[in-house]
Amino acid sequence: MTTNSEFPTHADDGRFRQLLAAARGIVHCDAAALLRLQGEVLVPVAVQGLSDDALGRRFPVAAHPRLAQLLDSEDGVRFAADCGLPDPYDGLIEGQPDILPIHDCMGAPLHCGGRLWGLVTLDALQPGAFADISAAQMQAVVTMLEAGIEADQTIRTLAERAAREREMSRALQAHGQPRELLGKSAAMKRLKQEIDTVAGSDLSVLILGETGVGKELVAQRLHDRSARRDRPLVQINCAALPETLADSELFGHKRGAFTGAVQDRVGKFELADGGTLFLDEVGELPLPVQAKLLRVLQSGEVQRPGSDRLLRVDVRVLAATNRDLGKAVAEGRFRADLYHRLSVYPLRVPPLRERGRDVLALAGGFLEENQHRLGARNLRLSPDAALALTAYSWPGNVRELEHLISRAALRALAESRRGARWIAIEPRHLGLDSGTSRLPHGSEDVGRHGGAAAAQGDGGPIPEPAQSLRASALEPPLEPHLQPGSGTLREATDEFQRRWIEAALARHGGAYAAAARAAGMDRSNFHRLARRLGVAPPVRPQAGRDADSR
Repeated sequence: MTTNSEFPTHADDGRFRQLLAAARGIVHCDAAALLRLQGEVLVPVAVQGLSDDALGRRFPVAAHPRLAQLLDSEDGVRFAADCGLPDPYDGLIEGQPDILPIHDCMGAPLHCGGRLWGLVTLDALQPGAFADISAAQMQAVVTMLEAGIEADQTIRTLAERAAREREMSRALQAHGQPRELLGKSAAMKRLKQEIDTVAGSDLSVLILGETGVGKELVAQRLHDRSARRDRPLVQINCAALPETLADSELFGHKRGAFTGAVQDRVGKFELADGGTLFLDEVGELPLPVQAKLLRVLQSGEVQRPGSDRLLRVDVRVLAATNRDLGKAVAEGRFRADLYHRLSVYPLRVPPLRERGRDVLALAGGFLEENQHRLGARNLRLSPDAALALTAYSWPGNVRELEHLISRAALRALAESRRGARWIAIEPRHLGLDSGTSRLPHGSEDVGRHGGAAAAQGDGGPIPEPAQSLRASALEPPLEPHLQPGSGTLREATDEFQRRWIEAALARHGGAYAAAARAAGMDRSNFHRLARRLGVAPPVRPQAGRDADSR
């Protein structure tokens, strides 16, 4: 199999969505996906008709025989409705009240520049839906998609097309290949735009955010989109840097410089020469180390302890902290000159509770990791579990979500029947009603001064998880009977959503389509949620029904 490792790993997903819509105009289907081959893994770049977490999935070819068969085919394959091979999209159809299998599916390999690019897959719930699709129609789909991919490829720079080996720090390599900065919420779009704005410069960037929001992924993206991307990205954890060893870690040392220095050592600044140095948790640096770091940033010269020679280094510095460094400067715990040197371009990473439905795409990625790590098949979120995840306030952010999904996967696997086609994650597996995560949002400083309070714009206190449910559920304030202590979180969530839906329908004259738009939901999902919560369809005038139908 010839892989497409030379193709860029990021793409114009808007262009791909347009291509996918055009393909569905030729072959009518319930769901479709474009998957790009990266190494031995297929990565969705555009989906239609599949649930939100599909874009967060990664499909190893070796683990999905249908996808492997499509990749190895010449003109594509239509699978019989009774095909025994497991379908990777089982349970991922959008808008279905139950987890249902797909009954008719077909697809074909796609090529770009003479190399295998990936796959298009087309799926239908109705058996035999594709029986009349001719080879000419399928070839038209493939030709159209390949032409669009070729056009997209030509606008990429040579640097984006070349596969680059990067020297990563031990911390960023802890889980193998670095993860992507997933998310399409408004908050994440703004962050990515800011990253793309500053990435091409050599300005120092200070990455601010609560514990667990993924500041290291922001640093990775900044480096990947910089002119230094073919040079090393070197990370150092300042919180784990004892003052006695700081010189050696940052600047290296010569043999014999101190007791225990039995050989020369290259410091992090030298390793990052020509590339990027990421100072994680920079707010934890002791004051004496801050002074030495400042001298290097000002002069661009490093002197190893035990050596008289000055080494010139060309390093771009990124720093991250969950502390309020402005407050630390005022209290004398951080040097003002170093703070201004590091924060030329500050970036705030939004907490997970401000990212809306990004939580489902992230959860999908973590489920995919866990099902391969645990040897499970088709771990899926039930609709109720998805609702619970979107309603929770995530004081521990993405890291908390990752650990929660790992626990839930283990619990669901332990309860599953042997040979089950899929394993559903239910709310009881998540354990969000147990009250075990009542931590303040974020760290001592950023959580209060640069995180939730900054988002509220009033400098107020951090909301507790149950209070944050009010913000995440959109508009009305909680009524007294929904305050914490009144039943379980699930019961309070259901009651709140029920009242919100009733109020939204009343505001919009009973029009489900308008109320769903106000809720930021797909109409069918909104209608299904209303039905589950027992919201009676309102009686409205004929004009309202006509408007709704439009």
